[in-house]
Amino acid sequence: HVPQLAQGARPAPEDVLALTHEHGRRVDHLGRARSLRELGDVSGALTEVRRALHDDPADTDALTLAARLARLHGQSDVALLAYARLGSLVPEDAGALIQQARLLVSLGRHGEAVRVGEEAVLRAPEDAEAYQVLGRAHLVGGELASAILRFQQAVHLDPEHGYALNNLGFAYLRAAENAKAAEVLTQAAELLPNVAYVHNNLGVAWERLGRKEEARAAYATATRLSPRYVQARVNADRLSRVAQVDLDSPEPRAREALSPMPEMP
Repeated sequence: HVPQLAQGARPAPEDVLALTHEHGRRVDHLGRARSLRELGDVSGALTEVRRALHDDPADTDALTLAARLARLHGQSDVALLAYARLGSLVPEDAGALIQQARLLVSLGRHGEAVRVGEEAVLRAPEDAEAYQVLGRAHLVGGELASAILRFQQAVHLDPEHGYALNNLGFAYLRAAENAKAAEVLTQAAELLPNVAYVHNNLGVAWERLGRKEEARAAYATATRLSPRYVQARVNADRLSRVAQVDLDSPEPRAREALSPMPEMP
């Protein structure tokens, strides 16, 4: 977690986002930024778009590009400021807040992500993605009941949201509600047949329910889709060993390796 600055010490967003410059004639810095981005020069493009923000701090196109470039360049604080300003400039839209919350989740700043996600839900109560990102924020913070509720709301709004179904199943597994996990993860696997971590999570659910053949098949699918996927290989190997030993063996059984919740695009 990045330490919070004292209120009086925090720079204004304009000071952080904009790059001061002077020209004898007006220059299209946003156009330059787009051209440099197409050429793969992320650093140069970010410099140019921040110059554009010096000329017009409320340019929503420049802010959107600045947020994307800053994320690519690893400047998360700049991206967060750009999303926050976009959210304030377009108060009827939740898109920038959803992106801001996603980035906060990826940084492990779940408290801030919950606050931003709740604002996104207020702005867009029919947008499944707002509930999805809010659920992820609660899940990162270990708040299982709240995470499950938000994922349920996302799935209610969009029953074919495979990632929300996967994350709901993941939360159910964390809560040891294995039958519910198997049900929603089966749906997620049908919607996302080529996503390895969904099949791994489904395998964990089947294994906990004692359905070893289904678990073995799910782990095999996960490892076929992603041969370097460590969790799936660990689970498949463990299940193979369990099948070879006496069920009355006094040795403790190793825990299943759950997949970490992936960052959403």
